[in-house]
Amino acid sequence: MSAFVSFKNVTKRFETLTAVDNVSLDIEKGEVFSLLGPSGCGKTTLLRMLAGLETPDSGRVILDGQDITNLPPNLRRVHTIFQNYALFPHMTVWDNIAFPLRVARYPKQEIARRVKGILELIRLGDHDYKYPSQISGGQKQRVAIARALVDQPQVLLLDEPLAALDLKLRQHMLLELDLIHDKVGITFLYVTHDQGEAMSLSDRIAVMNNGRIEQIDPPAKIYEAPRSSFVAAFIGDTNFLQGHVTSISHDYCNLAIVGLTSSVKSYNDKAIRAGSMVHLSVRPEKIHIAKTPPEFKDDLADKINLFSGVVEDIVYQGSHTKYWVKVGAHRIVTNMPHMRFQLDQEEITWGDSVALWWHADDAFMLEQFHATDAALIDPPAQYEEDVEIFRGTGNEP
Repeated sequence: MSAFVSFKNVTKRFETLTAVDNVSLDIEKGEVFSLLGPSGCGKTTLLRMLAGLETPDSGRVILDGQDITNLPPNLRRVHTIFQNYALFPHMTVWDNIAFPLRVARYPKQEIARRVKGILELIRLGDHDYKYPSQISGGQKQRVAIARALVDQPQVLLLDEPLAALDLKLRQHMLLELDLIHDKVGITFLYVTHDQGEAMSLSDRIAVMNNGRIEQIDPPAKIYEAPRSSFVAAFIGDTNFLQGHVTSISHDYCNLAIVGLTSSVKSYNDKAIRAGSMVHLSVRPEKIHIAKTPPEFKDDLADKINLFSGVVEDIVYQGSHTKYWVKVGAHRIVTNMPHMRFQLDQEEITWGDSVALWWHADDAFMLEQFHATDAALIDPPAQYEEDVEIFRGTGNEP
């Protein structure tokens, strides 16, 4: 079965900048597909080429079997929702939603039927007489979605649609978008730099970097099995460990890691041979931390990586606390979830000697590694000042 939307070897340049570099990807009908990456990675340019707002320098854009590469925007059944919603301030909610139907010269009865139906879908039937200035940010977002959907496009493009909303409202609107998609079944192409949004909403995600696609997969596979260090670092936090395979035992291998005195055990999912260089990604939530290590049974002990270190930085984040621990030449980050009332848990503070451990199955070998990405495991810059202020209050160990 052919894809509903296809980009075929698409390239777009702006003077000396290559915004999109020979990208090919397929999107299925009815799918929520996200383009995820940092600012300037090419994701919005790709979306604009599907909308007809940019023309590729080379390659083709296919929609439902039709080559639309050079088709004008007004002849494409593709609608876009932007960050600022672009609602008409002098029109009511009803008139904003009805606008594309009036432009297309739909009969009045059909306009009324469609607008009423879409207002019920977004649960704003009681607000149809209000103006954009009289409704909340979340309601404006729903009106923008309704206006884009009312004439039943083939694809809905969402360009950072929740960027202007606060955290709680973004979380609520993600659920709203998911419910709306389930009801209308239209293909969504969602562009964002927010990994949480993409992971929550998408059937599949394409992670972009410097105009190219690093990986296309469902959210769980993107997170648990990243193909490159860029993907591993961009989607959540991770620890990068580099070294080589010293020995192999069945499906597992022992690794000599640069900067660690003890070897690391890992599941050898790539079937790497002894002597080969390896790069591991270990997520912080996979690593346990305690002042005293637990006892492991013999069959489990063979697959546990156990290290001792000293706590260098701590950030409390409500549901969990994040620790940076000096282990050999490494700063390893780990998360302690607050499964019980946090004040009843054993306190770990700056300068404490602690044990860290993780199972060999919980590290993942990367296919590609970029050494510059290793810096992403350090504490975010916004925390550094808070840490120094706290240390100066007399609470330091």
